[in-house]
Amino acid sequence: MISQYSNYGKSQMFPSGSQACGGVLIDDRDGEAYNTVMIGDQCWMAENLNVGTMITSNGSGDNQTDNGILEKYCYDNNTINCDEYGGLYQWEEAMQYTTIEGTQGICPDGWHLPSDGEFCTLATFLDPTVTCTGTGLRGADAGGKMKEMGTDHWLNPNNGATNESGFTGMPGAYRYYNGYFDYLGYYGYYWQSTDYGSDHYYWYMAFNSEQVGRHTTPFGFGFSVRCVKNSQ
Repeated sequence: MISQYSNYGKSQMFPSGSQACGGVLIDDRDGEAYNTVMIGDQCWMAENLNVGTMITSNGSGDNQTDNGILEKYCYDNNTINCDEYGGLYQWEEAMQYTTIEGTQGICPDGWHLPSDGEFCTLATFLDPTVTCTGTGLRGADAGGKMKEMGTDHWLNPNNGATNESGFTGMPGAYRYYNGYFDYLGYYGYYWQSTDYGSDHYYWYMAFNSEQVGRHTTPFGFGFSVRCVKNSQ
């Protein structure tokens, strides 16, 4: 679906640091290609980030570490799931071991991890009834406007999924803090870069709701990452 909000679907390709939006971003680090989309005044990746070397996760000791290597989990330790849904990253790895809001983290050059405020801007652009404080599902239909349509990846009923925004949210699920995986197809969880201390906030979409959600989690979970382009 071509979005009323974006120029999603154009075919031009551009390297990490270029100015274009709406075409295909090529990550200079590994040659991975990502669709991009303009939503309001923000340029977003329209696919989950999939960068780094897969490490296996079978227990709570299998954490990503500050070792100079970009690391990712693939759901069920299966690289095919990274190809389909993107990698899963602990917050510290996604941030590359800083607590600076809006840091580049593991994003390509010229891009960064969205702040809580930037996710709020996205959600309220799509649905002005969304509130950006507290936890849980909120608003009317921003989640539906952000989710990939159909049930190729999302489980039935994938309520309200229109992908009008072109964000193409995917249900990449999570790596639990004890090292195991759960909920593939049910939920898409996305890190944000604002540091709130003991817990980390994230935004999410659900297979059974057209609302968008915001919640907190303790350290150790592995979630998906979407990058947003630096403003000029």
